[in-house]
Amino acid sequence: MIENTPLAAYFRPKNLVEFVGQEKAIGIGTWLYQAIKEDRVPSLIFWGPPGSGKTTLAFIIAKETKAEFVEFSATSSGVKDLKIVVERAKEGKRLGQKTILFIDEIHRWNKAQQDALLPQVENGTITLIGATTENPSFAVNGALLSRVKLIVLEALPKDDLEKIIKNAAKRLSIKLGKGIADLIAQVANGDARKALSILESATEHKGEITAQLIKDIINKPGLLYDKNGEEHYNLISALHKSMRGHNADATVYYLVRMIEAGEDPLYIARRLIRFASEDVGLANNSALMLAISAYDACQRIGLPECGVNLAHCAIYLAKSPKSIAVYDAYTQAQIEVEKSGNLPVPLYLRNAPTQMMKDLGYSKNYKYTPLQDDSNQEYLPDKIKGKKFFKPSS
Repeated sequence: MIENTPLAAYFRPKNLVEFVGQEKAIGIGTWLYQAIKEDRVPSLIFWGPPGSGKTTLAFIIAKETKAEFVEFSATSSGVKDLKIVVERAKEGKRLGQKTILFIDEIHRWNKAQQDALLPQVENGTITLIGATTENPSFAVNGALLSRVKLIVLEALPKDDLEKIIKNAAKRLSIKLGKGIADLIAQVANGDARKALSILESATEHKGEITAQLIKDIINKPGLLYDKNGEEHYNLISALHKSMRGHNADATVYYLVRMIEAGEDPLYIARRLIRFASEDVGLANNSALMLAISAYDACQRIGLPECGVNLAHCAIYLAKSPKSIAVYDAYTQAQIEVEKSGNLPVPLYLRNAPTQMMKDLGYSKNYKYTPLQDDSNQEYLPDKIKGKKFFKPSS
C-alpha cells in the first residue's frame, strides 16, 4: 500500500469489472453500462449517500472512455477555475480529446456558478459529472438539471460491503476472523469509504482483528444493531409505544438511539407520518402536517442537522391528544371489502356522462347535497346498507 494513501483511495476500482454494487444503475445491460461501453456518456448527476460510489464511477467513466479527467471540489473551486478548464477543454476538443469535469458536492455551487456550466454542457465542450448527497430537485438549478441525466445511487447493501471488505483484506494479506467483515459492513451503514476506513484503522493495531477492536474503533460499542434485525424492530416499537403513551422523555431517548446507531432518518420520518394518522388522527389534524414537514426537512438537509427536526415532531406527537377513530374506520372498512368483495355502487350515485347511461337509470333520483336534504339518502351498497365504520371518539 502507498504510504499516506487512504485505503478507500488505494483500492478504488479502476474499471467496471472491479466495481461492486449499484446493479440497478450500472449493472450489465443498464443504460449507463451500455453508454460507457459505447462511449456515448452524456453529462450526468450522481445522487446518492456518502460512500455509494459516485466519485469512483466518475473515475471509471473517464478511464473507460479515455477522456481527460478534471476533478473539482465545490467547496474550494469556482467560476474562475471553470474558465481555465473550459479553455483547456476547447483545445482538447479541437484535437479530438474529450474532457470530463467532475464536481463533487455540486449542490454547494451557487446559482451563478451552476449557470456558468450551462453553455459548456450544451455545446459539448465538457461532459459534466456532478455528485451530490442532496436532492437534486432542491440542490441543482432546474436549467442545469434539465440538461443532464440523473443517476440515483443507493446505500450499498451489507452483502456488497462484505465483498469490498474481504477483497481489500485479501489484497492486504489480512486474515479476518469469523463475522468481522459482517460486523464492519453493519456499522458502515451502506458506506464503502467508511467500511474501508474502519478496516484500515483495524490493521494499524497489532494482533488479531476482533469484534471488540471494531467496536472500540467506532467508539459506539453499545449502538451496534442490524437495521434489518431484531434490535431495529425493538427500537422502533419502543419509539412508537412511547409516543402513544405521551412520554416525551422515552420518545426522544429511543429516537436518538436509532439515529446514533445509523438508522435512515427517512425511515423514522415515515413512521412518524404513519403515527400522526394512526394514533393522533382527528384529535389533532396539525400532527400530520408537521410529520410531513419533518420528512421534507430530512430530505432537504439530512443528518446530523435533521435529528432535531425529528425530535421536534416526535415530542409533539407524544404530547398530542390521541384518537384512533380513523385507523379503526379504515381497518373495519378493509375487513368489509375483503369479506363482501365488489359490491355494486347504487345507480343514483353513478355518473351519467352518456344518454345510454341516463336511460339505464344512472344518477336518477340523486339528491344534490348543497341544494337538497340528503338525510334519507343511502351512500353504501344495498348489501351493507347502514353499516358503520367510523365511530368518532369523544
